[in-house]
Amino acid sequence: MENSIFELQYALDTFYFLVCGALVMWMAAGFAMLESGLVRAKNTTEILTKNVALYAIACIMYFVCGYAIMYGGDYFLTGIAADGVAGADEPATYAPSADFFFQVVFVATAMSIVSGAVAERMKLWAFLAFAVVMTGFIYPMEGSWTWGGNAVFGMYTLGDLGFSDFAGSGIVHMAGAGAALAGVLVLGARKGKYGPNGEVNAIPGSNLPLATLGAFILWMGWFGFNGGSVLATASVESANSVAVVFMNTNAAAAGGLVAALIVARILFGKADLTMALNGALAGLVAITAEPSTPSALQATLFGGLGGVLVVFSILALDKAKIDDPVGAISVHGVVGLLGLLLVPVTNDGSSFSGQLIGAATIFVWVFVASLITWVIIKAVIGVRVSEEEEFDGVDISECGMEAYPEFTGGK
Repeated sequence: MENSIFELQYALDTFYFLVCGALVMWMAAGFAMLESGLVRAKNTTEILTKNVALYAIACIMYFVCGYAIMYGGDYFLTGIAADGVAGADEPATYAPSADFFFQVVFVATAMSIVSGAVAERMKLWAFLAFAVVMTGFIYPMEGSWTWGGNAVFGMYTLGDLGFSDFAGSGIVHMAGAGAALAGVLVLGARKGKYGPNGEVNAIPGSNLPLATLGAFILWMGWFGFNGGSVLATASVESANSVAVVFMNTNAAAAGGLVAALIVARILFGKADLTMALNGALAGLVAITAEPSTPSALQATLFGGLGGVLVVFSILALDKAKIDDPVGAISVHGVVGLLGLLLVPVTNDGSSFSGQLIGAATIFVWVFVASLITWVIIKAVIGVRVSEEEEFDGVDISECGMEAYPEFTGGK
């Protein structure tokens, strides 16, 4: 009887893990739609190519070496985890391969964040070269210090310091933003974004319906992102935890969107759709570090804080002439830090000092390692297209086709 119960629990938890992983994989489509909607029509094909290619690269690199760096074991040759399942202290109630699949889609999510920030002026193959390093080494290294439980360069263990990140506000989102920031600094701003007197020139996206669809897809996929991080659902306790996580994830997104919309109305006198969309995503990032312990009201307020912060962060980065076409650094980096700092408010197992040390460890490692990688790529093959190619749009120069030939002059 006990064996039958275990087998049923194993099957249910494995199935739940796989479904949540598929939802997170669906977020790749969300990033692709959001980013393609927020860039100009002449750069759409390239950003779609980047998104679909980075997902494939992430999957391959995590197979080849990323998983082994992060958790140990060898999925590429043997399909076997070192301890039966990634990061487990005791036998898990789900298939190790389901855990691997869930982990690999997180890697792709971190890399997707980079794509939007460097849009409209980066060489496609320079981006893909960076994706190899990011997904195969940079992300797995910081993942080994956090979810992997290893000491940072053999010096200290973040978990022992009181660091906690339930589903990846810092480990995934802030890490992706750190890599994106390094790339943007090496790349420089788009031509015409900033005037000679410091003025900021708006460069509107080409397809706001597509961007809105992307935000909704990400919102939906986030239920797998946070909900799957419960790691089980086949018991009363885990099922209740999953329900709370789903509820709080949704509440935070709603709070973030409404807060950003109100702030935009106050600042600009208009209901700015792009700020609203980024507000929803900011709310999701803010709750990702700890969606299991807040009440629904707290989750809504935490999301609202993220929605307010992201608007001011986007404006501040523009004033600093850090050109991020989709607001990825603000949404995932600045609000990712906020999410980490909110954890101790409801989770007694964490501490503010531990969260700060963990955030600093993640950001410094990812930013410095990414900056070195970007500089090397720039020296070897270059990272930026020519001024003429940027003016004409990178679709033709990088991909040889246009997404909207009827409107962009293609034949």
